[in-house]
Amino acid sequence: MATKSVEALVDDIRLLGEERQQIVQAVRKLVRRVFKDATEEVKYGGILFSSGGHSFGGVFAYKAHVSVEFGKGASITDPFGHLEGSGKGRRHLKLHAIDDIEHKQLARYLPLALAAAKGAA
Repeated sequence: MATKSVEALVDDIRLLGEERQQIVQAVRKLVRRVFKDATEEVKYGGILFSSGGHSFGGVFAYKAHVSVEFGKGASITDPFGHLEGSGKGRRHLKLHAIDDIEHKQLARYLPLALAAAKGAA
């Protein structure tokens, strides 16, 4: 079975709505701006991000929102109070509108998520 490409998944996300697709694309752009060596792969129905060989999170589109998931998010001391979730490992940011990327300070969480992933390695 062939693995779906990132671009094919982004095209499919449009079916959930143009705004969901725009949010996903803006998250991808921000990750590439913060981490020049960022890589992406399609897994678990979303786009997973890695930097320096460490997988630190991913973006997943749903009907009502886009979620930016951090696999080791529970180890992040949440300085801004936007992380959601109560499981043993993961935390996430729910993005309902493109402005939430800035309002929920995603750019500040990305380095924290990578540091948490490196600490778990």
